[in-house]
Amino acid sequence: MEYKVVVKNELETIELAQNFESEKFPNMVICLNGEMGMGKTMFTKGFADAMAIKDPVTSPTFNIIKEYPDGELPLYHIDVYRLDGNIDGLGLEEYYTKGGVVIIEWADMIKKDLPAERLEIRFKMMDDENRRVLVIKPYGRQYEDLCEAVL
Repeated sequence: MEYKVVVKNELETIELAQNFESEKFPNMVICLNGEMGMGKTMFTKGFADAMAIKDPVTSPTFNIIKEYPDGELPLYHIDVYRLDGNIDGLGLEEYYTKGGVVIIEWADMIKKDLPAERLEIRFKMMDDENRRVLVIKPYGRQYEDLCEAVL
């Protein structure tokens, strides 16, 4: 099943992220896809803020992984854009079971390395530059229940 949500601005993107955060669980994996400037990092900022993470959340494009251990659960923010699909030596699989929330930007680039159960959100531009369609696809019962609770 797929869900489509239209967000009209950054505030609505943040609100949606906060709604998902309210239903978070340990080892949650959220995969964000879409072109640059679509709102992937804004979504992550909204999620982190709702988790009571005090450190500023920025895109981990050059760091690859940023860890925020001080929220309600640890948050692992991962950006695989610069890896060109090669995650050898990154230890990504370990993050899936560390008991926190993993948010991966550009997850399509490492599709074969993603866990079978996850939430995928694709950001697509609409006709005006502020509005986005978010195509949300749950993989696994826990993520289906998450979407039912939030959407």
